[in-house]
Amino acid sequence: MKKLIFSSLVMVALATICFSYTETNEDSWIRINQLGYTNEGIKVAVWGSAEPRSIKSFQLVEVSTGKPVFKSGVGKPYGAYGPFASSYRLNFSGFNKPGRYYLEAGGARSPEFRIGNDVYKGSADFCLRYMRQQRTGFNPYLKDSCHTRDGYTLYGPMPDSTYIDVVGGWHDASDYLQYSTTSANATYHLLMAYRDFPKIFEDTKLGNGLEGKNGLADVLDEARWGLDWLLKMHPKKDWMFNQIADDRDHISMRMPALDSQYGRGHERPVYFINGMPQQRQKFMNNTTGTSSTAGKFTSAFGLGADIFRQVDPVYSALLAEKSATAYAYSQIKPGVTQTVSVKSPYIYAEDNWVDDMELAATWQNQLGEALRYAAEEPVTPWLGADTAKHYQWYPFINLGHYELARRLKGPEKNKVIQYYKDGIEKVWAKAGSNAFYRGVPFIWCSNNLTTSFAIQCYWYGRLTGDKQFDELQQANIDWLFGCNPWGTSMVFGLPSWGDTPADPHSAFTHIKKYPIDGGLVDGPVYGNIYKNLIGIKLMEPDEYDRFQSPLVVYHDDYGDYSTNEPTMDGTASLIYLLAAMENR
Repeated sequence: MKKLIFSSLVMVALATICFSYTETNEDSWIRINQLGYTNEGIKVAVWGSAEPRSIKSFQLVEVSTGKPVFKSGVGKPYGAYGPFASSYRLNFSGFNKPGRYYLEAGGARSPEFRIGNDVYKGSADFCLRYMRQQRTGFNPYLKDSCHTRDGYTLYGPMPDSTYIDVVGGWHDASDYLQYSTTSANATYHLLMAYRDFPKIFEDTKLGNGLEGKNGLADVLDEARWGLDWLLKMHPKKDWMFNQIADDRDHISMRMPALDSQYGRGHERPVYFINGMPQQRQKFMNNTTGTSSTAGKFTSAFGLGADIFRQVDPVYSALLAEKSATAYAYSQIKPGVTQTVSVKSPYIYAEDNWVDDMELAATWQNQLGEALRYAAEEPVTPWLGADTAKHYQWYPFINLGHYELARRLKGPEKNKVIQYYKDGIEKVWAKAGSNAFYRGVPFIWCSNNLTTSFAIQCYWYGRLTGDKQFDELQQANIDWLFGCNPWGTSMVFGLPSWGDTPADPHSAFTHIKKYPIDGGLVDGPVYGNIYKNLIGIKLMEPDEYDRFQSPLVVYHDDYGDYSTNEPTMDGTASLIYLLAAMENR
């Protein structure tokens, strides 16, 4: 029996609809995007069978009448993939009448779904719920404060254990660590979402996240929450901090509160960026410089200054000043800043930094420098690769190419756009051979990579008008919302009528049964990654057992932190992608 989770999301024309999840065959299934499909958009489902089988056609059936309204051949067979011995893509893009439907093929029946131009409406705002729930300092979901004593400094020019006020920002995931690199990236995505799609966001919350209107879109309130914390993490032109707390946080799963496992009462450590290797379990991390984190600060402040120029000129001026000092900090020692771990071997092992500097230089209006950095890493290294280390190439796509290309003309612009195309083609070379068009490696946080790759495809199309990768882009979006071997959405509570995560690796759900609406979970991992991670043990029988495979696994189980833990930065990226889909 599939688990259903219902949230309080109300979507236009759907509030009273009950969607059926009946499937009529025991060895074949049809996977769909549970959010639905837009009228004129690409509409593809995937049929898969546990047995070697072939099918010739499929049909689309209208729910209200029970009559077929569209029939088509299935095209070429895609063969085995994951748990399926045979698979086909069911393309019904030629049908564009709004309504409720299901698909039938090879003895299988899909869940019901909608076709309509409003299927993404409200989804980006819905995911902002998770961002607010991740707030530290004052948490509007809990209507309480946490981590109010942060923190004491390490590795800085000041004496170790010097107190500095860095209260605020977001918890990174289900743990309560806070990283400048993920927070700056999340802030940047939220700011971009407002800049590029301002009309789709509502104003239903105050700046502190509580109910009310303040004249600002809620996404801009959330972005400012991130900016305010980044300002605290860069309090002086020659001071910048990389993270609050470390993996000692993982001693226990608890609700956010004052932590006392760091040796300084209720203060947590704050790690200074000095460009040198710092603690990593028995070893040191591989930090080589100051550029990667400081570059992300530069860009977040730069975009923030641009957006707040008309809203709050004084705040905008401060952000512009901090963008310039952060850029100077990024050049103290060119290289990458990695995170710190004290007890376990797992860190955010970021290895690239020229992409951050490309975006930073663009925001400092140094386009020649930005072009030079762009040429040093034209394609984000994981694109087309089979694997990568955890957060090795971060952000997961090169944000600088898009911002730089927007400002260039002629051959220089075309060259930067070609970098995006080259990366997409590397993924397509792998994706085109399977029915899910899956070319993203199943490494830790594969859903974050999936979201980012869909954004790269979207940006390429927006910059060029070239539609050749639109179906690949849509396949990655569809994957996140149920067109995957498990038939489940990877976003808690979205859609409200669907099969979505119900038992994530989260203290909010595990201890208090609080919904984590809008949180994007890590996503599927290779079977060999799952088997070799430390401390994973499923707490309940696996409802997706039939769809696990040596290739890839996904568990909706609190005990599996590798596939079912929500992340703040992945959710922020998803907010941008969903805003783009709703806007389109």
